[in-house]
Order: sequence, then structure tokens, then C-alpha cells
Amino acid sequence: MVDKPRQLPAALLAGTAVLAALLTACGNGGNGPSASATTDTGTTAATTSGPPTQTPAAGEPSGSGATESPTAAGAGAGGGRCHTSELRASLGTDDPGAGQETFPLVLTNTSSRTCTVTGYPGAAFTDASGRQLGPDPARTPGGATPVTLAPGRSVWSGLSFTNPAVSGAKSAKPAWLLITPPNERDSLRVAWTGGAVPVSGTASQASLTVLNPGTGA
Repeated sequence: MVDKPRQLPAALLAGTAVLAALLTACGNGGNGPSASATTDTGTTAATTSGPPTQTPAAGEPSGSGATESPTAAGAGAGGGRCHTSELRASLGTDDPGAGQETFPLVLTNTSSRTCTVTGYPGAAFTDASGRQLGPDPARTPGGATPVTLAPGRSVWSGLSFTNPAVSGAKSAKPAWLLITPPNERDSLRVAWTGGAVPVSGTASQASLTVLNPGTGA
């Protein structure tokens, strides 16, 4: 007579199944919570797509592109530099002396914001068709410091040249004077009313001073 296999009690079978499930869960490291998804404080960190955020090196601007800092852009000195479209050019009264003619070239802030100019303007005499007469003015040595222009305020640069009747230089009578603000490409055109200017030969080059506050009057 063959003995029938003894059946284990149902409670023992259930306990064995639970133990096996626990052992399987502990041994499977890929199905548990990711260590990188938890912060040091124990809270779950948000998952983001894309490259990780990098901390800028010392002195490097933050953000996706290189931008000027407020100081570099001149914001600390008065809201950034003045652009040609924000300025009006005018020609002051001649202040002659010892054969020299000196005209103040004036730039006035016509915008509604405060801005800054620094250094020398550009200048060129032209005829009625826009052809330049004579060489570019030279820059008279001087310390260039930022000048803050509130709306309606002005700066000036002295344009000097030797009277051609004194120097013997070849002369011409310009129709226009082009004035270019510092660090700008666009020019402002002013009717020239100062008479003949030297354009070639001895002492034919004019000179410009650094911009200073006021109108030069």
C-alpha cells in the first residue's frame, strides 16, 4: 500500500509565499527607488530633461548667452550709453585766437532717459554731395571719463584748426559737418557756417578734444 503525500496546512503555505515575495523584493536593486531621485533632505527631487545646469565660473556672466553686466554696459553710470537716435548735434560759436579757430561741437540728449557718453566724437567736413573734405581730425590728448546726460543735458568737444589764410593751406567751404557720437556708427549732420577750412597742405588737419559736460559757451 502506497502512502499518499501529506498536504501542508494552508496557513503554512501562505506564510511561505509571503517570505518568498519579500526575499525577491530585497534582491532586486533595479525596482526600488533611485538614490539620485532623493535629495539629502529626504524629499523627492523633481526630474528635469536636458543638460544639467552649470554654475558660471568666476567673472563669467550667467544665463544662456554672454551679456554685459550693468557696470560694463554703463548702467551704473546712467543707464547705458547714448545712441545717435537719442542725440541732437549743433555747432557753437567760434572762439578764435592766435590764428586758431575753435568751434564747440555740442551733443544734447533728446530722449526721455538718462544715458552716458565717453571719449571723443567723430567729425568730418563734407561738400553738398557728401564727399569728405580734408583728413579726419586728430584727437587732442585728454582723459576720457564717462559723462552722464539727463534728458536735455549736453556735452561738447572743441573742434580746432588753423585758419587757412594764416597757414597757407588749401581751403574749401564745407556744406555740412558730420558728427558721430562715441561708440556709434550713425552720424548727425549739421550745416557748416564757419567759413573756409583747411583741406590739404600745411596744417590742414583739425583736432578734437575729449567730450566735456556743458555746451562750451
